[in-house]
Amino acid sequence: MIGSWPLILALWGAGLGAAMQYAKISVIYDLLGSAYPDGGAGLGWMVSMVGGIGIVLGVVAAMLVARIRYRRALLGALWLGAAVSLGQALLPPLPAMLALRLIEGISHLAIVVAAPTLIAQIATDRQRGLALTLWGTFFGVAFAVMAWGGRPLAINVGIPALFGLHAVYMAGFALYLSPRLRSLPDEGVVPEFSLRTVLATHIAIYRSPYINAPAIGWLFYTFCYVATLTVLPPYLDPSIRSLVMGTMPLVSIAVSMTIGVAMLRRIPAVQVVIMGFGLAALSMLWLWVTPAGALACMGLAVAVGLIQGASFAAVPQLNATPQAQAQANGAMAQMGNLGNTLGTPVMAMALAGWGYVSLPVLAGMAFLLAMILHVALAGLRRKS
Repeated sequence: MIGSWPLILALWGAGLGAAMQYAKISVIYDLLGSAYPDGGAGLGWMVSMVGGIGIVLGVVAAMLVARIRYRRALLGALWLGAAVSLGQALLPPLPAMLALRLIEGISHLAIVVAAPTLIAQIATDRQRGLALTLWGTFFGVAFAVMAWGGRPLAINVGIPALFGLHAVYMAGFALYLSPRLRSLPDEGVVPEFSLRTVLATHIAIYRSPYINAPAIGWLFYTFCYVATLTVLPPYLDPSIRSLVMGTMPLVSIAVSMTIGVAMLRRIPAVQVVIMGFGLAALSMLWLWVTPAGALACMGLAVAVGLIQGASFAAVPQLNATPQAQAQANGAMAQMGNLGNTLGTPVMAMALAGWGYVSLPVLAGMAFLLAMILHVALAGLRRKS
């Protein structure tokens, strides 16, 4: 079972299901008004509820997943996600739907902590860079699938069909993975769980230059990239707008799976991440010199493609034990949700106040700061 690509791909597929928990609402957001005509601001909470859970409970999820055991936590989260989607397919009243989204956030967190930790254990040393780079594409792929297939399904068949299909997807992966995860190696000592250990673990994670490094970079990546994809389209030439916005995520995934994987075989993952942030900062300078230029947008996509996969590959390179890897993945979930939550409103406010130039300046400074912090954390690791 060790080093099994079918199992690695199945765990990635489970990650796609977790990313679809975000994407299935985002791609039909403009359609939700027909189901909830009096929804108002509550519809916005339907999108952000999952992310809010991640900010508050990212590290707690890592502790619980380690205590429950990764296999049980992953399977339980998949079944919970399937049940929630089935409930959503009934289009319950808005308060009930928001409660289901809250529960769905718990399912999402458990999957994004347990699945990459299991992948890191299953993959051989030679496979690990490619396997975790593949994992790093799960959000981009899921949003593309939902945009190309999920939204048309909701429009032509109805919103309940989309939620129902997602329930079937999650249950299918739970059934497939259940017998195949039984032969994994022992996961070590069961960690204690209490309020004291929750606080102590947060302190330990964010004091450790080994555990927190991937998450610190991930905060700035999510802050910039998702916000840029959201606020950039109005500045693009309408004749190429759809082409550029549809191509950027695909370019990032392609670079991550080709150039990124090749680099990871020769260069430590953190160095690849630092190079990616440096190139991203240069691409923002390019976008400042040539406002909303298509080639500059592709340059940004290339740069973030290096950041995506290498950030996840850095987790097992910096942390040897499954428990430390789960903590690092939990911190990445926490910081990633924080970046996703803050990025778009901060960028939108900056654009409203200072116009287009604030986009490359703000994002460029954030990319530079991420690179500087990664270099500083690497210095702390050398000293320790």
